[in-house]
Amino acid sequence: MVTAHDNVPRLCPLFHLKSFTCIAQLSSETLFNCTSLAEASQFYSSLIQRCIEKKSFTDATVIHTHILKFGFLHLNIGNKLTDAYFKCSCIVDARKLFDELPNRFIVTWNSMISYYINHRRSKEAILLYTRMVPEGVLPDEFTFSSVFKAFSELGLVNQGQQAHGLSVVLGLEVSNVFVGSALVDMYAKFGKMKDARLVSNRVMDKDVVLFTALIVGYNQQGDGGGALEVFGNMINQGIKANEYTFASILITCGNLEDLSVGKLVHGLAIKSGFESAVASQTSLLTMYARCGLIIDSLNVFNKILHPNQVTWTSLIVGLVQNDKAELALSKFREMIRSSLSPNSFTLSSVIQACSSLAMLESGKQIHTIVMKFGLDTDGYAGAALIDMYGKCGSTEMARSVFGTLIQVNVVSMNSMIYGYAQNGFGYEALKLFKKMKDLELEPNGVTILSVLLACKNAGLVDEGCQIFDSIRNNYKSIELTRDHYACMVDLLGRCGRLEEAEMLIKQVSNQDVVLWRTLLSACKIHGEVEMAERAVNEALDITPGDEGTHILMSNLYASTGNWSQVIEMKSSMREMKLKKNPAMSWVDVNTEVHTFTAGDWSHPRSREILETLENLMEKVKKLGYVPDARFVLQDFDEENKKRSLYCHSEKLALAFALWMTSDKTTSIRIFKNLRVCGDCHSWIKFVSKVVGREIVARDAKRFHHFKEGCCSCGDYW
Repeated sequence: MVTAHDNVPRLCPLFHLKSFTCIAQLSSETLFNCTSLAEASQFYSSLIQRCIEKKSFTDATVIHTHILKFGFLHLNIGNKLTDAYFKCSCIVDARKLFDELPNRFIVTWNSMISYYINHRRSKEAILLYTRMVPEGVLPDEFTFSSVFKAFSELGLVNQGQQAHGLSVVLGLEVSNVFVGSALVDMYAKFGKMKDARLVSNRVMDKDVVLFTALIVGYNQQGDGGGALEVFGNMINQGIKANEYTFASILITCGNLEDLSVGKLVHGLAIKSGFESAVASQTSLLTMYARCGLIIDSLNVFNKILHPNQVTWTSLIVGLVQNDKAELALSKFREMIRSSLSPNSFTLSSVIQACSSLAMLESGKQIHTIVMKFGLDTDGYAGAALIDMYGKCGSTEMARSVFGTLIQVNVVSMNSMIYGYAQNGFGYEALKLFKKMKDLELEPNGVTILSVLLACKNAGLVDEGCQIFDSIRNNYKSIELTRDHYACMVDLLGRCGRLEEAEMLIKQVSNQDVVLWRTLLSACKIHGEVEMAERAVNEALDITPGDEGTHILMSNLYASTGNWSQVIEMKSSMREMKLKKNPAMSWVDVNTEVHTFTAGDWSHPRSREILETLENLMEKVKKLGYVPDARFVLQDFDEENKKRSLYCHSEKLALAFALWMTSDKTTSIRIFKNLRVCGDCHSWIKFVSKVVGREIVARDAKRFHHFKEGCCSCGDYW
């Protein structure tokens, strides 16, 4: 039995330990036969090891108390007990014990630092690292490989470089590939690819981890060519790629939309036995999606036995990016049914799908899921929800989501400003734009485009011109693009300042067909044929076969009654095999989408639609509606012109929706692929007064909210 004479702390009788679940299994001989300090230390170590295996925090605290009571806390046992607290995820107790120990193993330092970093507490990890040398402990390769990650995560370039210097002094940069790889990764995340490359060239034993870190770094900097070069060097040096190397280089191929190299890498992954690796498969389906090969992307996905959250999200994102919104929503429902929780990126993508389809009800359902997973205050999901509600014409809901965000950033601001702009709330958009200064948020190119769009849609010409000039003269950091100039040309052109609009186009160094086409559209509104012909010549000089230019000029000639020129334009279009997209309108009734084209009476409810339409026509004419034949683009007699106006696609869609629904508290939402015509705009205003319901119409340009005979656009569109 251990005694005080042996300089070993006196151990307690066995009955003191009976309460321990892990200790009760030990025989009494084990405790009382300890004849030396080493045996007693081994005994306690075995108890602590059992706590670690069971991850029993309760047992660990009881043993800790017992050790303190009998004065047995020394270096080996203290470090072992600290490790037990780590394994039980009790970081507070581990740190308290760590600070109390008079001496600490380097392993314990590394465990503390690693734990902090893995739990995204990098600041605490760095503070602990800075204590090592003053306390006489030199960091080793495991310390550096961890702490470099903390420096990169916090963007602490200078401190990272200082730690790099210490690793050089200790001879670890060149001799240890773990340190070298961590350094490469750190410099890559700092965007210092030159330094990352210099480190990699000095490391003697280069391995796949180091090369993969370089590839990831080049990807993060948008340098796909650099990533491919590193991959090629790795293969030439006979170093075999692993799952993460293939995943990274496939992402490179996707970013570059380089299908040929992507297929070669795919083949190499198969040959190397990594085709079934989840990371490789996820990157593979992403690569095919970014190259526009959705079928191939789906084929890869269908071969994955157990797709995880990242894989599902990658597929859904790819579908949305390739205009497969309905399929993306279908796959999202499959994901939910498979009991996998979506993250903010998944939800942002499906919300975007709802936006592109203008599916308000589906969007509301996704919003409910967002709230269920507690992501309604997340910046990404919040901005996507604001955008979706704005694009579905529900500004109030967009404003409501915006108001719940804990932290407002430029992205969410842009989404809200754009939502206001789309729906004609110009003053609200300007007010929010001015508020950005109070919040110290710097506007970017998207902000400026959104606020200019708001000015254009609300007819705020002076305000728009002031903002545009201010950006041109004072914000050199914001590059004005073709879209900004096109918005200004439209703003000036629609209010009749055509000469200024034309002069603005001529100030653009790289003129674009879209700018001249925008001016041409404004000329059509004001019947300015001479300037329109100049705009056509300029546009066709840039893009001879531009379909939109021919159609706009043909429509202008038709609106001014110049039918011989219309015939000539259409003949020219036939020779060039150009086709005009037919006007289409659609409406979502009881979660089913019904589509209509002008003059098409093939709908199963055509008889009811016609009856509803004739009834409406009779009522609106009594209120003062007069068909405007200027918007008939065919050479009919006056009576047939008026009859042709009756069957425009938006009129058919609205008549059907009114026949199908009777609840006056519910808004009717119709959508059109082209700009709503002036006659239909006037007609819908009268209809909204007749039926006493709000009618929301989204055309190719903006939303119109019709209520009580008025439109939110103020007839400025």
